[in-house]
Order: sequence, then structure tokens, then C-alpha cells
Amino acid sequence: MSEQKKYFAHETAVIDEGCEIGEGTKIWHFSHIMKNSKIGEKCNFGQNVVVSPEVILGNNVKVQNNVSIYTGVECEDDVFLGPSMVFTNVVNPRSAVNRRGEYVKTLVKKGATIGANATIICGHTLHEYAFIAAGAVVTKDVKSYSLVVGNPARHVGWMSEYGHRLNFDENGIAYCPESKEKYQLKDDEVRKVA
Repeated sequence: MSEQKKYFAHETAVIDEGCEIGEGTKIWHFSHIMKNSKIGEKCNFGQNVVVSPEVILGNNVKVQNNVSIYTGVECEDDVFLGPSMVFTNVVNPRSAVNRRGEYVKTLVKKGATIGANATIICGHTLHEYAFIAAGAVVTKDVKSYSLVVGNPARHVGWMSEYGHRLNFDENGIAYCPESKEKYQLKDDEVRKVA
């Protein structure tokens, strides 16, 4: 007796052998989940998404249309990958040179958002709740709660876990306008405080 799938895959989706896919995950039109990928619960993959072998995705990861997640990428829980954003996994690609053994790891930590058409150069960490603006090109690590824009991406402010700009007072305190959660800015680092 075969185990019943606990996730949804559209009839045009391709799912290779050896994948682990969590309960409640949805995989839509023309998407391809390649061998040995590990995908958490309640993820959502839009149309035309490719997940390369051995990619690791946590729970509740939202992947919009036309995103390729290459080997070497790991996304923790609650990550948002905007439409047509791009990951890389080789620092110096050449068509005539096989660099499959040189994939560089990229880590996207809990709650981070990557906007539409942004590019993430491999080998970097996007820390908790980082917010990468649409079209930004990330060439270095991004701090927790940091808002980065442009090419190359540069820090321009701070974001709450709800995705609102944080405006810090003279004491380094800010409140999220939606959740009323309190944040502290100290030594160019932000943390949420009780």
C-alpha cells in the first residue's frame, strides 16, 4: 500500500525521486522539484519554479513565479522569494568549465523577504527578517531587519517582522506601526525586545 501524498502538486508539476515534501505544501503549474530536495510544511510554489537537487527549504516558504532555487541554497522558515528573483551558486561561471563541485552556500534565515527581480550572489547570509528590495543585487551579507536597495545593495533602513519601516527615536527605540512590537537599535544592530 502506497503512502498517500499530504501535499498538492498540479498535474504539470514534475517531482523527482527522493524528495521530501511537507504536509500542506502546494506546487503549481510547470514547476520542477529535483532529486533529494527537502521542503517543509505549508510551502507554496508558483508557476514555473525550479528547485535544484539537495536544496533545503523550511516551513511556510513562499516562492513566487519564475524562481530557480539552485543547489547550495538553504531557506529557513517563513522566507518570501519574490517573482523572478535570482540566486547564483557559482562565483565565476564559464560555460566551458565544469564547476559543479564548486557550489557556494547561500543561507536565507527565518522571515527574510527577497523582492521581485532581486539577485542574490552566492556565498552570503541574509539574516532574520532582512528585507531585500525589488531589483536589488546582494553582494554581501545582510543584517537582521535590514532594508537594502540598489545595485550593489546598500542598507537604507530597518524593517519590522511585519514588513514596516522602523523609525528609531533618540534612545534607539522603535515600534512597529501594525503590531506595536518594540525594537531596539544598538551598535548598528536591531533586535526585538519584550
